[in-house]
Amino acid sequence: MANTSVEIGKIMECNIDARGKVVRMVGGMFSLFAGIVVGVLFGMDIFTTSEWLLIAVILIVSGCFAIFESRAGWCAVRAMGFKTPI
Repeated sequence: MANTSVEIGKIMECNIDARGKVVRMVGGMFSLFAGIVVGVLFGMDIFTTSEWLLIAVILIVSGCFAIFESRAGWCAVRAMGFKTPI
């Protein structure tokens, strides 16, 4: 059986610098906060259509993923071979 932790570690090697980590952390926190706000407004029946719930879930998931990228020092877009400015 292969050692999967080594394989995963190789796939997710650090590919962003300190500026990229900060940008992803701030963006992730903003997205997470916005998702929570939209979710609360949906729960209070201020936003009534189910599309708002979907928007809240997407914002929360993407915010959590951006925070994960920041903490790991890894960018999924860069890992796919695209060049990002930060």
